[in-house]
Amino acid sequence: MNKQILRLAIPNIISNITVPLLGLIDIAIAGHLSSSLYIGAIALGSTIFSMIYWNFSFLRMGTSGFTAQAYGARNFSEMMENLVRSITIAGGAGIIIILLQKPIFMVAHHFIASGAESALYVGKYFYITVWSAPAMLGMYAYNGWLTGMQNARTPMIIAILNNVLNIILSFAFVFGFNMQIEGIALGTMLSQWISFITMTILVKRFYGKQFRHINLSTTFTKDKIRAFFNVNRDIFIRTLLLVAVTTFFTFASSKMGNTLLAVNSLLMQFFLLFSYFMDGFAYAGEALTGRFIGARNNIQLKKLIVNLFFWGIGIAALYAIIYGLFMPQLLGILTNKQDIITAAYDYRLWTILIPFVSFASFVWDGIYIGAMASTAMRNSMIVAAMVFFGTYYGAASQLGNNGLWLSFILYLLFRGGMQTIIYFRRRALFST
Repeated sequence: MNKQILRLAIPNIISNITVPLLGLIDIAIAGHLSSSLYIGAIALGSTIFSMIYWNFSFLRMGTSGFTAQAYGARNFSEMMENLVRSITIAGGAGIIIILLQKPIFMVAHHFIASGAESALYVGKYFYITVWSAPAMLGMYAYNGWLTGMQNARTPMIIAILNNVLNIILSFAFVFGFNMQIEGIALGTMLSQWISFITMTILVKRFYGKQFRHINLSTTFTKDKIRAFFNVNRDIFIRTLLLVAVTTFFTFASSKMGNTLLAVNSLLMQFFLLFSYFMDGFAYAGEALTGRFIGARNNIQLKKLIVNLFFWGIGIAALYAIIYGLFMPQLLGILTNKQDIITAAYDYRLWTILIPFVSFASFVWDGIYIGAMASTAMRNSMIVAAMVFFGTYYGAASQLGNNGLWLSFILYLLFRGGMQTIIYFRRRALFST
């Protein structure tokens, strides 16, 4: 079982670790420009896109669960039609985002409380990067479908390509053409489009023969579209709450001044590094859970869950040790502003706690998605979000930045805790 997990997890780890690395690259470049305002502007701009894109993460998660179960049942028509449905919806949603870019930014701008100059930089970043929306959502659909098809290697190749392109293009535009934050945005946007086009070519090459199983007359029937959106409705609500918590965290940071905004932006990168690493195992859980349920193999399914948690505990301990021992060095990679590094070090305890309180939620997310237990996943997120906002407004807001981090830590803890309780009370959801 461990071999099956690692066969999917390792490529997915490499793929997923490049997602926060894209943000790290942008922040690292901004951290070496003339003003610390660029760091906060990139963080706020990235948060706006996270707020937008994460609401469409059902394109990846729902596609993964449906496809994995079709793969386990050897239903080739359903496998391929899942791809067509997801890509079509992704493309349409991306075009809508581009058309609504001005009102979207106006709404986001309303919540930015970091000063006019910082908001100006955020706008420059946003209005360039937003043109890659169809490519980004298309990649969500492709990655979900390939995960369900038990293929982690192709997304890994594309993720590496995207990262390399982003580094080369952003450096070239910023330091070669002196474009400042506009260069970072342009490099990010172009790398995403090139990666999407390359992914389309690879999917056609590797799965071209399977396209004969597609029947467009049945791909978009009312029943299949209704089933797609019924499952993804719960995933959407869950993701909306996740975005609300994460977005509130950044916007609350912006109200504490530019220094603490920069500090929390840097420390949040450590959370993202861990979360995307753990998501590699979550994606393996999605693929294998769906496959075993589709194949009606409960014995392998139970074995999978136990093994995933052993991996989760070990990885959490490793990250906590690394963060505890090398925090100053890691911060130094992201910025050369010593005042920001010193201020960030005062909050190192929260960063060390993150792996221990959050690993369970990532493992369970993969299992729940593969089992298509979307309602249970939604309910656990509702409770966790209530804990976050209840803690912050109840008492933690009086504690300043420490109170914000306390609320976030409790949110992560309750998220995994509720998923654990639901699993043991409703095991029928996770069996065939």
